[in-house]
Amino acid sequence: MKILGLTGSIGMGKSTAARAFRRLGVPVFDADAAVHRLQARGGRAVPAIDAAFPGAVQDGAVNREALRRAVIGNDAALNRLERIVHPLVRAEERRFVAAARRRGRPLVVLDIPLLFETGAERRVDAVAVVSAPAAVQRARVLRRAGMTPDRLRAILRRQVPDAEKRRRADHLIPTGLSRHLAQRAVRMLVRRFQGGQA
Repeated sequence: MKILGLTGSIGMGKSTAARAFRRLGVPVFDADAAVHRLQARGGRAVPAIDAAFPGAVQDGAVNREALRRAVIGNDAALNRLERIVHPLVRAEERRFVAAARRRGRPLVVLDIPLLFETGAERRVDAVAVVSAPAAVQRARVLRRAGMTPDRLRAILRRQVPDAEKRRRADHLIPTGLSRHLAQRAVRMLVRRFQGGQA
């Protein structure tokens, strides 16, 4: 079984690429969705976050906005949060990969926004990076509810720059020109990996 890491900076179209893989029948592990599950009511991260960030848990679930306020601009607090959440996400990822291997799947995708930032490239056979021009990225992100230019700059400061991601990628999925081109790149990757050529 081949494991393909999928990553890209905020607003680059990674979620769209992940959906394209799923439509082609490839199992996709969504690290962001795992974080949401872990922070929901009854989630395994809730007690530790409650202890580390008083007031961030309300009615048994993490209030994501309260947690964001607690860590924004505070590297020590963000590192503390990552020490809680990352090992739990990694455990879910291991279970996902093991289940896919038992089912004999030829390819799985690990959708990890901070793949290079967390060293996850060491756990995959190859890395695909989604990328779009900076102006397209900025326009996409600033259309999101609650997003501001300052918040975008803060997020980008914590991410490996797009040019560096592209340099380190094994495969590139361009998402700034047309959806058709991006989907074609995904189809070619799936054929290559499932055909044993990657």
